Amino acid sequence: MRLDAALVSAFYSSAVLIGHARAQDAEDLVGSVTSVVESLTSSLVSKPTFTPSVIKAPFFEQFTDDWESRWKPSHAKKEDSKTDEEWAYVGEWAVEEPHVLKAIEGDKGLVVKNAAAHHAISAKFDEKVDNKGQTLVVQYEVKLQNGLECGGAYMKLLQDNKALHAEEFSNASPYIIMFGPDKCGATNKVHFIFRHKNPKTGEYEEKHLKSPPMAKIEKQTNLYTLIVKPDQTFQIQINGESLKNGSLLEDFTPSVNPEKEIDDPKDTKPADWIDQARIADPEATKPEDWDEDAPFEVVDQEATKPDDWLDDEPLTIPDPEAEKPEDWDDEEDGDWVPPSVSNPKCEEASGCGKWEQPMKRNPDYKGKWTAPFIDNPAYIGVWKPRKIANPDYYEDKTPANFEPMGAIGFEIWTMQNDILFDNIYIGHSIEDAAKLKTETYDIKKPIESAEDEAAKPKTPEKAKSPLDLKFMDDPILYVREKVQLFMTIARKDPIEAIKFVPEVAGGLGVLLVTLLAVVIGAVGMSSAPPPPSSAKKSAEKAKVNDTAASAIHELAEATTSGTGSEKVQAEVNKRTTRSSAAAAAE
Repeated sequence: MRLDAALVSAFYSSAVLIGHARAQDAEDLVGSVTSVVESLTSSLVSKPTFTPSVIKAPFFEQFTDDWESRWKPSHAKKEDSKTDEEWAYVGEWAVEEPHVLKAIEGDKGLVVKNAAAHHAISAKFDEKVDNKGQTLVVQYEVKLQNGLECGGAYMKLLQDNKALHAEEFSNASPYIIMFGPDKCGATNKVHFIFRHKNPKTGEYEEKHLKSPPMAKIEKQTNLYTLIVKPDQTFQIQINGESLKNGSLLEDFTPSVNPEKEIDDPKDTKPADWIDQARIADPEATKPEDWDEDAPFEVVDQEATKPDDWLDDEPLTIPDPEAEKPEDWDDEEDGDWVPPSVSNPKCEEASGCGKWEQPMKRNPDYKGKWTAPFIDNPAYIGVWKPRKIANPDYYEDKTPANFEPMGAIGFEIWTMQNDILFDNIYIGHSIEDAAKLKTETYDIKKPIESAEDEAAKPKTPEKAKSPLDLKFMDDPILYVREKVQLFMTIARKDPIEAIKFVPEVAGGLGVLLVTLLAVVIGAVGMSSAPPPPSSAKKSAEKAKVNDTAASAIHELAEATTSGTGSEKVQAEVNKRTTRSSAAAAAE
């Protein structure tokens, strides 16, 4: 209440002083009041400045100024076996700061610049990444500045080979791991796909995670982490929270290892194989009293006509409100007949017209007789072909020993532009990845969340009466409603208005005191022979500001106590006495 009273007084005092003081003094006072209000109602979030991390890894990218020496856009054609049409990677890339919810000054990322376009870019590793016997950690940030309705934001870790050329990178380039968010329509998931080499045939097959977690579709930065351990287990984290744990040997389709045995494709079901579990009882006979011809319904012989039944009333009558159209021609159109409507008398009674006994369900109805079912004594069971050894069987106990990876690439199509990638870590240290999260994501997220929340439209519940209003929710509405309430009550009983709305009464009292002080000061300044020096002007401005500040403080004290109106009245008397004494002395 003290804060509300002070702010109300500030608005009232500034309005009156602007109208009666000199223009320059009024501007100074408005600036003073505005600064007070802003300091009470807003807070500024200071943003840190980007500093490159000193973390080391086989591949670590923060998109510093020399990024173009590592990343090369592709100019290849996209291969599509479903159509003869060729798609070129015409999408542009840029490294820039985010334009939505920027959290760190100078922090840049790789940005997809074109909507509805195919994009491809890659960067070679200085040395191939081989995780045999080691933990593999893949981590990067994704910021969907314009959201994501349909498109991908995943990365590919490309197979290391001599034929790996950045300018030819495309969807056909062999990769080892594909990881990251993808969304289009109802599909929303974080991909984890790895290409596995069949040790018998040498062919590669994609293994897809069975139940991938959902991606975060929002404009704030989100951190995606994949951890694959030498024990063949994996973990997917989003923003440091573990959302999926599993095994490479159990949670992917097709399975890494084929079945040891398969159905014999040459085996066939014997002609005398009985696989019907239940049959109609061959010994059952129809009961003698079973009447298959009995009808489903019969006339209810016990029914009687209701007393209010209207036998002589038709069900429909000509519409009494219908009128023949003006353009109706009896010779061409024939005699006009009004349309029929339901007889309103029939709606008020049980019915109209000829009464007939209604139908009811026949208690003797049984329908067509069929023999009951029994277990088939000749049943053998469900036939299955015999099993034979799978000629293509193999067992790979260490699928986590991925083949060496020589580059990273983003090869995506998206309907939304300005997707930003940053802080890419590909290495073997879970601790270093967590440290990088602390240095980057953990700093960004709270700043972005605060700005995102502040930008959301406020829709507070509308107050039911002026007494339910809060100043901080809507200062203008608060002042207007309080003044209107005070004036309404004051027209009938001024004393009751002061008691019921002391904020307005106190504000009017302080305004009167402030007005008198400003007027007296203005008269004194206008009667002075020479124009005041700059030092004197500054003193006068300071005096006006002090007067307003004093009014704010005194109003707050008055309106928060139980005797607000009495204190205001005493203040008015005191200031009036001082002003009169000062005038007499002059």
